Parts: sequence; C-alpha cells; structure tokens
Amino acid sequence: MKTFRNAVLALAALLVSVPVISAQDLSRYRTFALGTSLATVSLQVGQDAHQATMIHESPAVIQQVTNWPLDTSRSPAAADPVSQIVFSFYNGALYKIFVTYDDHATEGLTEDDMVQAISARYGTGIRLYPEINLPSPDEYPQRDKVIARWSDSENSVSLIRSNTLDSFGLVVLSKRLHAQAIAAAIESERLDKEQAPQKEIDRQKKEVADLEVAREKNKKTLRP
Repeated sequence: MKTFRNAVLALAALLVSVPVISAQDLSRYRTFALGTSLATVSLQVGQDAHQATMIHESPAVIQQVTNWPLDTSRSPAAADPVSQIVFSFYNGALYKIFVTYDDHATEGLTEDDMVQAISARYGTGIRLYPEINLPSPDEYPQRDKVIARWSDSENSVSLIRSNTLDSFGLVVLSKRLHAQAIAAAIESERLDKEQAPQKEIDRQKKEVADLEVAREKNKKTLRP
C-alpha cells in the first residue's frame, strides 16, 4: 500500500513537471504566460494562428486555440499527464489557460493529492470545501467543482474537478482580461439578440434575391 501511495504521489509531481518556474508566479503555466499574443502561443504549440476558433467578433475579438500535447516519452513514469489545453484570447492577448488532465494519469489521486501537487508549483493555496463559499470572478459550469485556488491581485489559478467526467483541470487566468472578456461576451450576446430580427430579414431578402438570380439564369439556359 505504501509503495502504491508513493507511486501515486510521484505521478502527481509530474503534473507540474519541468520546465520549472519561480514559485507563486500565477501568470504562467509551464512555458505559457498570460498576456502572450495569439501568434506567439500558436507558434509555441505548432499551430497556424489563422486556425484559431472565433468565439466573438464584437465588441471585442475572443478566440480559442486547442492543443493536445503529444507524448513523445517512452517511459510511463515520464509521460505527460495533460490531455488537452485550451488557450483563450481577448483581442489577441492570452487571458485564460484551461488544462485538462488525463484520467489515467490521475487515476487513484485524491483531491488533496492534486492540491499538494499544484502547490509544489504555485505555493500554498486556499483549499475549498462545500461549506466554504468564496466570491469568485471565475465562471465555471455547475458540473465543475472548484477544489482549491491560488490568487494574487492580478491572476488566479483554480484546481477544478468535473462532476460529469470525474476528471481534474487547472484554470490559469488574468483577472483583468478575464473580466473584460466576460463583459465583452455578455455584450456580444446582447447585440446578437438585438440584431437577430434584422439579420433574419436580411437573410430572407438575400434568399429571395439569390433565387431570382437563379431563376433568370435558368430561364435563359433551360432547353426542355
């Protein structure tokens, strides 16, 4: 049992493996830093910046880049426990990093094990329990439970657990940019609802116009 426990904790240490950054630097995850441009992050993960997913275009541009780290290690003990990283950008600046850990890599690990592993990188955080309800600028779906948080005046790191998938995740975000992105997303949804009737009218007009163009063309070329 002791051997298994040691193996589990050793695996947990991989969650915050090399490259090592200075302790309590909440603006970074591995080699990625909040505020970095979309072009730079795309280059880091080997993707074309033009392939970023557009979430909102107005009043601010919000985009996402999804990366699935490739495991090039032949040793199970050194395997990368990260299955997916989603990078979110506000007007081209990285404001959120959402890391999802592989279920097999975290199998057997308790929430306290995960908190201990993340604390090795970010220092002592606040362990959250169901009876503790702290105000938070973060917006997570109800299926996600916030286990612990590391925070300073500018950034925050949250360890979460998906209740539906039973998987662990880590959210690193810039409080300022995240707040601006949330406000922009709310305004974008408002504009979409406000402009929806006119967009539908324009769509119907275009449909009628396109149909008339096709009709006139076919009238000239149809040979029964």
